[in-house]
Amino acid sequence: MATAYERYNLHTTPEKFFIEACDEGADAVLAIDRVSNEMTLTGKKDVPPSAVTRPICGIMGTIRLVAGMYLIVITRKRNVGSLLGHAVWKAVDFDVISYKKTVLHLSEIQSQENKTFLSMINNVLTTDGFYFCTDFDLTHTLQRLANTSPDFQEMTLLERADQRFVWNWNLLRELAAQPEVTQTTKAFILSLDLHVPVIVMKPCRINGKIFEWILISRRSCFRAGVRYYVRGIDSEGHAANFVETEQIVLYEGAKASFVQTRGSMPFYWSQRPNLKYKPKPIISKTTNHMDGFQRHFDSQVLIYGKQTILNLVNQKGSEKPLEQVFAKMASSMSNGLLNYIAFDFHKECSHMRWDRLQILVDAVAETQDEYGYFMVNSDGKIVAQEKGVFRSNCMDCLDRTNVIQSLLARRSLQSQLQRLGVLNVGQRIDEQAEFEKIYKNAWADNANACAVQYAGTGALKTDFTRTGKRTQWGLLMDGWNSMIRYYKNNFSDGFRQDSIDLFLGNFAVDESDGPTPLRVQKDWKFLTLPIIMLVAFSMCIVCLLMAGDTWTETLAYVMFWGAASAITAAIIMFNGQDFVDAPKLVHKEKMD
Repeated sequence: MATAYERYNLHTTPEKFFIEACDEGADAVLAIDRVSNEMTLTGKKDVPPSAVTRPICGIMGTIRLVAGMYLIVITRKRNVGSLLGHAVWKAVDFDVISYKKTVLHLSEIQSQENKTFLSMINNVLTTDGFYFCTDFDLTHTLQRLANTSPDFQEMTLLERADQRFVWNWNLLRELAAQPEVTQTTKAFILSLDLHVPVIVMKPCRINGKIFEWILISRRSCFRAGVRYYVRGIDSEGHAANFVETEQIVLYEGAKASFVQTRGSMPFYWSQRPNLKYKPKPIISKTTNHMDGFQRHFDSQVLIYGKQTILNLVNQKGSEKPLEQVFAKMASSMSNGLLNYIAFDFHKECSHMRWDRLQILVDAVAETQDEYGYFMVNSDGKIVAQEKGVFRSNCMDCLDRTNVIQSLLARRSLQSQLQRLGVLNVGQRIDEQAEFEKIYKNAWADNANACAVQYAGTGALKTDFTRTGKRTQWGLLMDGWNSMIRYYKNNFSDGFRQDSIDLFLGNFAVDESDGPTPLRVQKDWKFLTLPIIMLVAFSMCIVCLLMAGDTWTETLAYVMFWGAASAITAAIIMFNGQDFVDAPKLVHKEKMD
């Protein structure tokens, strides 16, 4: 397998970027013409002495904005551990460098729009979670890597990567499309996964035996976005907030893994923000749900094998119609490869009865034993394969989903550690206090990081994941996070959605002088009505504080201004979608 270089220097001149490979014995330099955008391979002797030099950790790619092309590089990385002897890095800092020396060729409006696009790119780059490895493929599970052909093994990391999890795939298009690109050039290219959690890679000890326990989540870049603006599936069958989570155990040369997935309910539905605390989900009445549903599960079965769906949504209220549609479509695919289980999480666990989650774990125990897990013994022989996965979902595929996934992963780990000889017969993981703390905190961190990317805050219910108990403090923190989610989902997620769409190439910036979608002006109601409501409410308070000559006069003023503010607030709520921060770069129909 052709690997990427480890260390680089970036040499900058007014005409070119020179990216020098600094690995021992390397002489390759990638030259990028800042005017023609042409890329060529050259040697260190061709780097001008006058160039400004600084070390970088890798090339993330290039992107075209209003001012022209930009080069995105990693300026700082941090080692998070080793996987099968391969160093895994977290990209910590980035720099977005313009090919153009100035932006004087832009009008004032274009310059402002270019700054907005740059802030969108930086918004994604500063979202915690970019990981990479220069000599190991992080995009595939251990089982997929073990079942590949010799031709696959000879490919570069970029060529063999699972595109679902390579978040800088769009940024690499210009580099990969260059006619001069060779195997050597591709060694400059890094494919990065946007992994959801802080990857846990640390030695653990049970019974004096040291083993590696690793948790990796891979978030799909297909139908990616934020909580309320990306739901359901697209025409290709890609589900919103799809995450593949792999739990790995390494012990004395043996290795084992257990894979689960999560993703939005795979049919056409939306739940767009409208200032209400919980917008009503809307199921499309004009789309063939079965077509996208079939595409989704055909691909899932092809990749993972049999599927057991764990639908954790409420079976009453606004979530009930979604569960009914999901159940109906799952039953219509009765091909023996799809198993549907509905579990009303909130009903079953109401009044802090979280021990009742064991009902679901016990119900799927036989299926989990049938699916098994992947294992290779110390001699390198495959002794077990995972024949299917559990696909869990709630409304957001965050909080309820993560709790259930952690319980199923624990059950699999119990079996793996016993089979590897780490646990003695009759011993249980939950009796190992030191490891239990690592395990619970890792899954809680997994939930938090996934939730930050999709919903804008840490996850709910992590007190149970961390401690095994539901606490009053946990309920209080859930309330606080819910308030923050409400604000972000209504007043900042449009920008976050635009940032992701720009980064992933769902929207391409045109360098022409024509207007961009950023110039779309808000309806008159957006500013007028809130000002009227604020003035009316303020006058109501003033009238209360500065009483009139008689109480009837005071009451009349208070009632008038109170009614004015209430009526204006009602109008704002009625037209809620006009007041939220909606995406500008992708048309609404595409989002739905």
